[in-house]
Amino acid sequence: MTEKELIQKSESGEVGFARLQITDINGMLKNVEVPARMLPTILEKGAMFDGSSIDGFVRIEESDMYLRPDLSTFALLPWDNGNSNTIRLICDVYKPDEVPFDGDPRYILKKVIERAKKMGFEAFAGPEPEFFIVRRDSSCGKPVGKMLDTGSYFDLLPVDGGEEVRKQIVMSLQEMEFEVEAAHHEVAPSQHEIDFRYTDILKTADNIQTFKWVVKTIAIMNGFHATFMPKPFSGVNGSGMHIHMSLFSEGKNAFFNPSSPHGLSTIALNFVGGLIFHAREITSITNPTINSYKRLVPGYEAPVNISWALGNRSAMIRIPSTRKEGTRLEFRSPDPTCNPYLALALTLAAGLDGIEKGIEPPVPIDENIFNIKGSRRKELMIESLPGTLWQSLEFTKNSEFVRDTLGKHVFDTFMRSKESEWSEFCASVTDWETSKYLELY
Repeated sequence: MTEKELIQKSESGEVGFARLQITDINGMLKNVEVPARMLPTILEKGAMFDGSSIDGFVRIEESDMYLRPDLSTFALLPWDNGNSNTIRLICDVYKPDEVPFDGDPRYILKKVIERAKKMGFEAFAGPEPEFFIVRRDSSCGKPVGKMLDTGSYFDLLPVDGGEEVRKQIVMSLQEMEFEVEAAHHEVAPSQHEIDFRYTDILKTADNIQTFKWVVKTIAIMNGFHATFMPKPFSGVNGSGMHIHMSLFSEGKNAFFNPSSPHGLSTIALNFVGGLIFHAREITSITNPTINSYKRLVPGYEAPVNISWALGNRSAMIRIPSTRKEGTRLEFRSPDPTCNPYLALALTLAAGLDGIEKGIEPPVPIDENIFNIKGSRRKELMIESLPGTLWQSLEFTKNSEFVRDTLGKHVFDTFMRSKESEWSEFCASVTDWETSKYLELY
């Protein structure tokens, strides 16, 4: 979509409104809706907004900020097909002096992409976001914490109660020009996965935000609630967001080397080495909620061990069997509550750091890591991911790598927000506590 084409659409009445979207530091999608007639002015000068009202942006005395739409993110909203068609444009955030705002998560990712470019690489990524569909209480609109079905992996109607909703989600995504590759019921009851095409890493981050928005919107339109909460139910698998990633150089996959063991280049091995080296430091960003760590426990397919493997799904990093142009790694610990711009920025930066410093990964482990105990774990140098958000924050707090990648503004704001969240959790009395102790004591 060119600027001229967009202006023509707005002047002809083909577009009635535009939603200008950004993402706050906690990964929440925000937007302002403007009449299409305002687009020529916005494309020229940007749209001013109050940055102090967005979580983690700026103080009230420096609140004026500007949205500048990225025309490559143009999409017509499929659920708004009336007389006043609405489009979506994802924006970059600028300060009044026309300098990019260093607290904009999309800008953080762009800086890491530029670093990769200077090293001669183009980064590609593809996510596997999982989610649950549950019922909503029609009287109050609140989600009901009960499973919708009893289905499991690859099940279908009548066992898969969310099949029709999932189909509508796929159709809406396709209307927004997503290249959906697969959609299916996941392992846990009421759990689903929709996979979309691998693409450049910035577009992937944009796609994740759009995907979550579409999933939630279509679920609500059908009287249900979709949640990306990592572990909404005890005793079943949680929802992850595995990230597939590779680097290309001069049009070729830089992770592939046919003459090396397993077909993996030194670049690929060093990328894995960097990701393993920085894994604990970045986990508070890839798994940023209290609930994230209820998923990262043994027994439910989520990785808890810092390791890598060739095909082994119990490892934190897996190398799928595809080679040549499809050579890639699968980073399995992140979950869909993460801010995708920050999570992808740190994942890419960790790998690039491994390449620059020549970090070699430990030996790949192709046995079930959940069954490896004691001295055998030490021998294989297997460490564990943090077990709580607080432990994770302690690793992040002491990380110069994370601070340098995110920048002081985002780093400090994120830490304050998450430390406050932990304090709030510690002061709360949970249902588990009352059921365990109220009668007993």
